[in-house]
Amino acid sequence: MIYLDTSVVLAQLLAEDRRPHAALWTAPLVSSRLLEYETWTRIHGRKLERSHGDAARELLGRVSFLELSPVVLARALEPFPLPVRTLDALHLASALFLRDRRTDVAIATLDDRMLATARKLGLRLWSTPTTRPYPTHGPRGRRTAR
Repeated sequence: MIYLDTSVVLAQLLAEDRRPHAALWTAPLVSSRLLEYETWTRIHGRKLERSHGDAARELLGRVSFLELSPVVLARALEPFPLPVRTLDALHLASALFLRDRRTDVAIATLDDRMLATARKLGLRLWSTPTTRPYPTHGPRGRRTAR
């Protein structure tokens, strides 16, 4: 089962350079209910309801949602091995909740901070081939960090 971070869903919906390969969307998908709110907030904030609303509904319809239970919320209040943002803490706590209940789950994210923290927590990562590789050269041919 693949745990979707919001970065992956928004990259797909907004056709960003680093959106995941189509293979991701054929796997069983799960996420926190938070994903739905983050997605629609971004869609509405950019006034994309008409152009992206159907795609958002279709994509979110493929996801099984985990509610923000008291156990998940309590874990999000605990320390993480690296500094995290509030919404990332809730997503990571949700993924840990699933793992602790012996659900075979791998996190799909395009967010470097989320990725690093998930690694430190020992969460399995879904290695997502992207439709465009991460850039290895910046402007004027200078190497950039991956």
